[in-house]
Amino acid sequence: MNTELILFIIVGAVALASAVAMITSRSAVHSALFLVLNLSAIAVLYLALNAPFLAMVQVSVYAGAIMVLFLFVIMLLGAEHAHEKESLRWQQPLAIGLALILLVAGGVVQSRGTALPTAAGALPDSSPAAVGTLLFSRYLLPFEITSVLLLVALVGAVVLTKDDKVKGGK
Repeated sequence: MNTELILFIIVGAVALASAVAMITSRSAVHSALFLVLNLSAIAVLYLALNAPFLAMVQVSVYAGAIMVLFLFVIMLLGAEHAHEKESLRWQQPLAIGLALILLVAGGVVQSRGTALPTAAGALPDSSPAAVGTLLFSRYLLPFEITSVLLLVALVGAVVLTKDDKVKGGK
């Protein structure tokens, strides 16, 4: 077997296992840490695909800054100590059914065997200049919508954590 294929299988298995562990973990902090592991594994896959800029952005932005923000919010809101309210009995069978549908759809897509481009010129340029040019030309509107959405989420987090004592004027 090819070394790159073995690396892909191992890192893919780590990414898949950390995603499952993130979803099934009962602790919010542990889920966030499993998400960091998953994002790091995805960065390694980007490196294997010869996209070092995307890998470093994945590590610095997502596994670094965003996860620090997630952990800060988890600790600030006390989500780790929140007691689980009564669960709805229909959620688990629905989730299992949707997961099975997703697996069957993935199997159908895989069985059709769509070929990836193999020519050396068919791979897109992933240099920082090319990504920046594409981001601020073709994808400018989604980029701006994402920035507004992140701003709204930040304001919402501040409003949710605001102490009620401030309203009384003391």
